[in-house]
Amino acid sequence: MPRPPRQGRPAWLVPTLAAALVVLVAAAGVGAFLLYGKVSGIALPPASTESSPAGRSADKPAAAATGVDVCAMLPADEADRLVPDATVGKSSRDGDYTVTFSCDWVNQRISFGEFWRSREIDVKIDQHKGEGAKTGRSMAQNSYEMDYRSGKFSETAKPSLDPEEKEYISPIKEIQGVGDGAFAQYTWRRDGTHLWYAFGTAHARVGDMTIEVEYQASQQRKDAQILTNEGTQAVTEENAIREVSGLIAHFVKGAAAWQAQHPGVLAKPEPSAGATRSPSVRPTPSPTVLADFPAECGAVTPAATRLVPEPTTRARGTVVGADSQTECRWLNLDLSGGEGVKKIRSVLITVHRFTNRAGAVDEPAAKSFYASEYGRAKGTAGSAIGPITWGKLTEVEDLGDQAHRQYVQSRSGEVSASSGSMVVREGASVIEVDFSGHQRPEGAATNSPKVEFMSEKEAMEGVRIVAKAYLDGLAGRPEGN
Repeated sequence: MPRPPRQGRPAWLVPTLAAALVVLVAAAGVGAFLLYGKVSGIALPPASTESSPAGRSADKPAAAATGVDVCAMLPADEADRLVPDATVGKSSRDGDYTVTFSCDWVNQRISFGEFWRSREIDVKIDQHKGEGAKTGRSMAQNSYEMDYRSGKFSETAKPSLDPEEKEYISPIKEIQGVGDGAFAQYTWRRDGTHLWYAFGTAHARVGDMTIEVEYQASQQRKDAQILTNEGTQAVTEENAIREVSGLIAHFVKGAAAWQAQHPGVLAKPEPSAGATRSPSVRPTPSPTVLADFPAECGAVTPAATRLVPEPTTRARGTVVGADSQTECRWLNLDLSGGEGVKKIRSVLITVHRFTNRAGAVDEPAAKSFYASEYGRAKGTAGSAIGPITWGKLTEVEDLGDQAHRQYVQSRSGEVSASSGSMVVREGASVIEVDFSGHQRPEGAATNSPKVEFMSEKEAMEGVRIVAKAYLDGLAGRPEGN
């Protein structure tokens, strides 16, 4: 009897959801930075007829060889094309019936214009041990045939699905000239509003080894609701079958080369559970304090000082890739709020200017960054995580090319504060503006439960004043026009 198709979620799905949760947690970092600053019907292949006994070993007993390095079988340029900046993980284990070697390439968050892309390759190579009179090759052939029959069963099977679930599994496609037999298949699945994924799978046999490769790809708009499938586009059947068919050929070639170097030998798994290696660490540049207050920020000072009287000012600059950032802050931690009351008020502006490799302004990059910020705000709007509460997200029609604002309250870190936050895109620049503050009884700690948040009305009116003053300064308009 053919085994039924597997209905479990693919292994990459849990990390995908986990990555989305990380985004939510990262978005929760709204503490003291508001005040202090931020950087931003086909015949089966013939079965093997070999019958030499092998016991539980490879085709002929021999001393254990070195392991099979699955990760090294995929050319670096091909890996980078399919999964840019991937985190690569490998593992191996010695089971009762097989020695298994695996490798995966993962990047669940690739910035591509106004989309976040997700890419993953998962590869498993099983070297089969002999069983009684059956050789490892014979056991591998049996396993391959089982996978093949399972794929054929899935073509027409009608799984039991909930009303909001949909699934499509393609017909098997034979892959000619690869190993001792190979085929590919496509799976597409949607589950309500939360999951939407698709992937291609390829199976092959070469000697006493079976190989399974999965390739998953999707993209979602950066401004889509977090933890939903809103706007998700999954890899098409044509593309998935093409890519996975090409991938399996690399691993069949690598497995055959290993077998040629170690004829009749059982591979040896690594002594540890496996190692994971990540892309090269890219250090985050430290902002540099600017000796002179930038003129563009000086133009905002009259408006900022009405909101933050007698401020301490600071300006910093940094470059992160193609993003040149300038940050200006006006801060007063010791304002009087009346008898027995202390206030904190802060205005913070961070300007991101984007250029391409030729040094020209890069408006698409600014649109991409803005979409990321909008998506993050949309994902948290009207919600709370622990001590942080986000208000509704409001689009602003009369400032810049694109703009939105949000009220945030935070009781995390050294300073409890509320903030009116606005993000504006003007051409190839994105301007982030925060007006933050609180009031508390004199002598109380800045994170005391007695802290009272600055009102939403004051915060949202203030952040608009500052954002407009900055844009007016850029355009050479007198303040207030």
